[in-house]
Amino acid sequence: MTPAAEPTPAALPPLPEVVRRHGLDARKALGQHFLLDEVVCARIAAIPGDLAGRHVLEVGPGPGGLTRALLARPIAHLTAVELDERAIAALADVEAAHPGRLTVLRQDARRFDGAGALPAPRQVVANLPYNVGTPLLVGWLREAAAWERLTLMFQEEVALRIVAAPGTEHYGRLAVLAQWVADCAIALRLPPGAFRPPPKVHSAVVVVTPRPEQPAPALFRAMERVTAAAFGQRRKMLRGALKSLGQAEALLAAAGIAPERRAEEVPVVGFAALARAWLARDGAAGQDVGGMQRENQP
Repeated sequence: MTPAAEPTPAALPPLPEVVRRHGLDARKALGQHFLLDEVVCARIAAIPGDLAGRHVLEVGPGPGGLTRALLARPIAHLTAVELDERAIAALADVEAAHPGRLTVLRQDARRFDGAGALPAPRQVVANLPYNVGTPLLVGWLREAAAWERLTLMFQEEVALRIVAAPGTEHYGRLAVLAQWVADCAIALRLPPGAFRPPPKVHSAVVVVTPRPEQPAPALFRAMERVTAAAFGQRRKMLRGALKSLGQAEALLAAAGIAPERRAEEVPVVGFAALARAWLARDGAAGQDVGGMQRENQP
């Protein structure tokens, strides 16, 4: 008897059938909105450019539309992190169809050490669950030197907050943190009808490309502290908003920022100066205040 052939991508069932078979109704508690249009999934998978030899992390693969599109490209390996047990079962056929190229992990992505688990060069390509997209991004920004690129789907409002310029409606803490360590751009916008079920908002894919020079961990923590204070009371002048840091006017003077300015008026370079000033004054002895470390991918 001839042995059964290995499953192939062509043998995979259509995505709507996968959803029905596994009872994959999208759950609001998990921030799920599924992409079932294979053409759209292929467009998103193409945004990062050449993925040959890359180890890719996908968060929240759901029924596996983007997973299939990524595996159709010459990546070295795909690691998919999923919390929903129903989706784990749905991805079993995809894993079997691509032996040795896909690892599916049932885990909370917020607690997953992607930089430690994936060999370099590594990237993230994901349609992020709406309810965890921002904390996941900030976590990756903290270790930006470890990632070659992040290609991430967000609600459009969050995407606008990432790429916003100073003095605009969406400029805030997320824009400062992201643009300080990376080049950020919106690559694709999608209407609600592209998803099942359709969300109430538009979505957008943001490409975040970390720069070779990255702030030392202590300086990044200082930036998080300073921006949290500044934008926590964004309508106040900075001399008032930064009171929780202590000696706010002296800090602002050290950073060359007028105390009457408001947070949304200060460019990223101004916040970088403010973070250095705060770290120089209040940071632990022996920490690197100066600031930038070279990208160090193993």
